[in-house]
Amino acid sequence: MSVTKTIIFCGTPEFAVPSLAALTEDPFFDVVLVVTQPDKPVGRKQELKPPPIKVFAQTHNIPVLQPANLNSNFSALESQKPDFLVTVAYGQILKQSILDLPTIAAVNIHPSLLPHCRGSSPIQNVILAGEQETGVTLQVMTEELDAGPVLAQVTTPIDERETTKTLHDRLSTLSAQLLTETLKQTLDPKPQDESQVTFCKKLTRENGNVDPSTMTAEEIDRSVRALVPWPGVLCSIDGNELKLIETSLEETDDSTPLTCTNNSTLHIVKLQPPGKNPMTGKDWERGKH
Repeated sequence: MSVTKTIIFCGTPEFAVPSLAALTEDPFFDVVLVVTQPDKPVGRKQELKPPPIKVFAQTHNIPVLQPANLNSNFSALESQKPDFLVTVAYGQILKQSILDLPTIAAVNIHPSLLPHCRGSSPIQNVILAGEQETGVTLQVMTEELDAGPVLAQVTTPIDERETTKTLHDRLSTLSAQLLTETLKQTLDPKPQDESQVTFCKKLTRENGNVDPSTMTAEEIDRSVRALVPWPGVLCSIDGNELKLIETSLEETDDSTPLTCTNNSTLHIVKLQPPGKNPMTGKDWERGKH
């Protein structure tokens, strides 16, 4: 009979919840501690909101630690000797003394096929680039970001109309499956091919500025599918800076056409004018006249 493997789990957003749930529900694992980011103020009233991982952990009676900087709170973990330290979208780079805590390995899930798309926004970037395939990677953690030896990968096609939300949800589920399956096996780490490394940068609002005079309809459509809701897509049309919410490369009942470079046409299905509620492209067009 196999011996239960103990785990310290580090994660923060919704993406990490299926992985923590899978480890919690599998009798092969025992999650002894969850580490997540501090509660953050949200909304106009700036009320503190707990990370999704904290909500899940408390619901399942798992102890939670929320240091602003885990590296500066090493003493809180020093007495722990878990078999695995698992991070999934935790949001902090950990120093070597923490990575050395587990008796078997410190591992991390990354939502791309490493060494491609190291960095903080791989899901958005593969859609922006018009790629046809992506996946998730389970790697041994090192102090260098996303550079550790690969333990396992799983691939998935990128649909023609894929959005960050649909791809995020699918990769989140695949991450949970890959994690539990791999940690039950003898680990076989393989170094990444450094000649194939690519990087993706953290997204800012500037990434969401699109210009139909210099971008094709397909490029703007990819931007909308990749960057809504964050950081959002802004487009200047007839002197108005509009927030694009949904677009199509084909005409729909509610869309309005926008001429882009290379004689391409983007069909705006849903948008939001400044200071107004979201509306269909057709309703916005009617309002202009």
